Amino acid sequence: MSMLISARGSLATWIATLGGVGRVGRAPGTVASALSIVPAYLIARYLGGSVLFLAIFAAVAIGTWASDVYAREIGSDDPSECVVDELAGQWLACALAPLSLSGYLFAFLAFRLFDIVKPWPVSAAERLGGGAGIMCDDLLAGLFAGLIVAVAAAVGLG
Repeated sequence: MSMLISARGSLATWIATLGGVGRVGRAPGTVASALSIVPAYLIARYLGGSVLFLAIFAAVAIGTWASDVYAREIGSDDPSECVVDELAGQWLACALAPLSLSGYLFAFLAFRLFDIVKPWPVSAAERLGGGAGIMCDDLLAGLFAGLIVAVAAAVGLG
């Protein structure tokens, strides 16, 4: 049984840290967000926006489980090395942005701003606790960032 728990924990750690990306020395969330843009673009460009939304859904479901297991294993509410939430939030921001370099760059900058500043209700979502709290604040940050980018593009600013 302990071998099963260890294997589950190892998988959860790998997912939660995006294969160790979350363990980079400085700004792991920013690094994870930046690296997440490439697969978001490739998915949206070659498979379509609806597939990107399906990928976001899968990232949220799997990321919530992995974040919850990882946070409990190390005894932390929201470990900084847990960056699968940045992937999900950044993908959501990108999914709402125009499929262009400027659209994705604006989505990246807006997402990082909302994720770092954490205005309400982003800050309130962290209090959900566990994997849901870890994921939800970044999803809200991604949603707000994506909406701002989409509106800016719609009025000709993007």
